[in-house]
Amino acid sequence: MAEWVTACPDWEERIVNRQSLIPEPLFSDVAEIAIEVFGSLIVPDMDGLPRMRDVMPQWVFEFVGAIFGALDIETKRRLIKKFFLLISKKNAKSTIAAGIMITALELNERHLVEAIILAPTKEVADNSFKPAAGMIEFDAEIRERYRISKHTRTITHLATESTLKVIAADDKAAGGSKAAFVLIDELHLFGDIANAESIIKEATGGLMSKPDGFLIMLSTQSKKPPAGVFKTELEYARMVRDGRTADGKEFSDNTYLSVLYEFPQSFIKSGAYKKQENFYITNPSLGYSVDEAFLISEYRQAEAKGEQALIEFEAKHLNKEVGLNLRSDRWSGADYWLAQTDDTLTLDSLLERCEVVVIGLDGGGNDDLFGLSVVGREKNTQHWLSWSYAWANPPVLHNRKEILPELSSFVKDGDMTFCENVGDDLTEVANICVKVLRTGLLHSIAVDRYGMEPVLQTIQNEITASNYVCPADLFKSIPQGFRMTGAIKATERALASRSMWHANQPLMNWNVGNARVTQSGNAIQVTKQNAGSAKIDSLMALFDAVTIIATNPPSQSSEGVDYFLSNYIIG
Repeated sequence: MAEWVTACPDWEERIVNRQSLIPEPLFSDVAEIAIEVFGSLIVPDMDGLPRMRDVMPQWVFEFVGAIFGALDIETKRRLIKKFFLLISKKNAKSTIAAGIMITALELNERHLVEAIILAPTKEVADNSFKPAAGMIEFDAEIRERYRISKHTRTITHLATESTLKVIAADDKAAGGSKAAFVLIDELHLFGDIANAESIIKEATGGLMSKPDGFLIMLSTQSKKPPAGVFKTELEYARMVRDGRTADGKEFSDNTYLSVLYEFPQSFIKSGAYKKQENFYITNPSLGYSVDEAFLISEYRQAEAKGEQALIEFEAKHLNKEVGLNLRSDRWSGADYWLAQTDDTLTLDSLLERCEVVVIGLDGGGNDDLFGLSVVGREKNTQHWLSWSYAWANPPVLHNRKEILPELSSFVKDGDMTFCENVGDDLTEVANICVKVLRTGLLHSIAVDRYGMEPVLQTIQNEITASNYVCPADLFKSIPQGFRMTGAIKATERALASRSMWHANQPLMNWNVGNARVTQSGNAIQVTKQNAGSAKIDSLMALFDAVTIIATNPPSQSSEGVDYFLSNYIIG
């Protein structure tokens, strides 16, 4: 057969024009049989128990056709094995999931085949099992072919002894699975589970020896910034759909089909996603399982309740990705943060573009993160540019498991290091400080001196070991608490006036979203205590650096050679 393509690079135009995002099935005859079986299943939670064929929109049948129509009957090999569906809430996701898995049992001809639906919690597992069981219980035509065990959430096909089992990640029953057909429901909730990656590997391990098997992942957007396995899978699915990586390189994986009902970026930037006439874009079942009047009513209620309710509505019903985890007591600079990203910013590019640089450091105990932020003043424009990093010592990974999915994502992004040993972070911090020092651009290192002596000593030792003289005034002690009000407000003003730009780092988006502000008179304070386990260390390091850069230190860029000659020790 001819080569097939699962990418859909024109998806933005297609989704706006109500055109299909799903390719034609590879084997149309196989797809037609599956669609017929799927369409004949009843919808157990609707009045009159209608058949799927009578109440489901066309996109659902196209999706079913793409899944089952990817099977080459002659070779018994499924050519597209992984499917990712991102769709707004109330688009009958659970019903569709149940129908697909019952269809798999109906079409399966092998004995003792295992199929599973993996849910993040027992509650979601129960919600996934009920429609699947109902499709059989309330249908006299197929009822006699199955046995249902509600207490184990298992459906058994009597002729083949093949089973569909609904498993919750938190009941630890996914281990050792040999399933040929796997459906993962509510993938976004797995992003909050520390060991989600290993749970999913256990559940999908059987697919390696099942050439006709498939893995389907279903999800809505998360009501907080994507993290963990959800973030990783969503980014990969977007690459497959777009046919290119995030940095523009060509990319393809024709064994993977992603169907993502989300707004084009132009709609997000312009605010057009908020217009009710555009709600259809992420709700392809509008007029079917999604009632337009109800959706609009929910939107108006969310508007009236306030910003947090609106953010959650947009995530769940409009599939809008949450960039920052905003709250009413947030740092006001968060309102401008996402607009001030510079995708070209790295530490190296910052050093090339700036005439003077300040490094800010913020560290806590061994079970806390260590944050670093480099802030420079750009030549000619005088804009502030920032780049940040963080380190996690081993105790963090043991004591802060609730944020482990987020931290793991930052490591994959290249913005964080998990240290093998306590103290490795200090060595790496010192190396970055020496790297900046060598350029001749470093004005100072801004720190909260309390408890930072080991850090400063490590930096001094590394400078000396690199044959440099450590300037007597290199370290600047930065007042903390309410005395940091000036730096916090200076950062807000710089962001609001578009005179500050930062590297586009999810690590810092997380920090900014975690920041909580308390006020006393005209003074404000951002503290780790208010942020709890949601860390803000790299943001505090940013404020440390801004404290100095805001004093307008002299340009260092013309001093590079002179600095080298005057401070380098010739042995």
